[in-house]
Amino acid sequence: MASKGVRGLGEAFRALSLTSQSCREAGLHRVPALTRSMATEATLPQTTASVDTSSNIYQSQPTVPLTIFSFPSYEPQRLEAWSSKHLNLPLRRDILHLAVVYEGDNTRQGTASSKTRWEVRGSGRKLYAQKGLGRARVGDGQSPLRRGGGKTFGPKPRDFGTKLNKKVYDLAWRTALSYRYRRGELVVCQDGMELPLPAEFEELVLNHQIRDEELLDGFKARWARQVLDSNEWGKQHGRSTIITGSWRDNLFEAMDLVPGYGRALDVDDVDVKDLLETGRLVVERSALKEMIERHQSDLVSSVFMNGAVVGSKGPESGKIIVE
Repeated sequence: MASKGVRGLGEAFRALSLTSQSCREAGLHRVPALTRSMATEATLPQTTASVDTSSNIYQSQPTVPLTIFSFPSYEPQRLEAWSSKHLNLPLRRDILHLAVVYEGDNTRQGTASSKTRWEVRGSGRKLYAQKGLGRARVGDGQSPLRRGGGKTFGPKPRDFGTKLNKKVYDLAWRTALSYRYRRGELVVCQDGMELPLPAEFEELVLNHQIRDEELLDGFKARWARQVLDSNEWGKQHGRSTIITGSWRDNLFEAMDLVPGYGRALDVDDVDVKDLLETGRLVVERSALKEMIERHQSDLVSSVFMNGAVVGSKGPESGKIIVE
């Protein structure tokens, strides 16, 4: 039995060796490669494409130029360099939409209120019998189905406010300013913006030769319209929003008299929607600086160290190039 087993194992090994030898012989006889012959066949040109990865084609400039004008003469005074992260951000309609909706929701009062059947005046007694009168069955007088009754699912005081990440909201501010800057609709003027009245008119007012309030308001409104039209900031150019760092008597009073030509706002009363509504945005330089400093939390990192907050400064803007 042992000899049969050894003999059978030897035969199996010999069979395997024959099989492997036949496979090697078959591998030597390869099938020739198939080639096509067509009348329209042409050789492809040998082209090599070299990509220079050392230089980047698109390189955003770190700063953008900003002209500072005088008000209301609209004469250029100097040229400054402002950071691209402040005035040259790409347009993000989704972020602007989030900011405008956030501001609208948080300005809703939510004071509407109606009385339910448990709050209206009256008795809870059933008005008349359930059967026997030939009329519809009714309950008490406070039923919402009756005149003078309560209201079903009526409004109640509530808070419509929503939440938005501060960094997203600050990015929306600078995105709106950047959108106006690229379109040429952002006009930055020197500090101390005021609407000076003509010297002859002020002399008449000081001498009490003009006392009628309607006459004074009419002259201020006419003067404001003339200034806005001469600078192409008026009604025909989509109105203008004038933003200053503080209250200016003549400017704010005159703009209130011509709401069809524009409006004047303090920097504390401005939101993202105000930056996008009118055709022109006339901003005082200090007000623009303050708006950017308030809304750059996504550019500044704060670290709590040794009981104090140590933060990094944002990009610098306002460096004078030409004066």
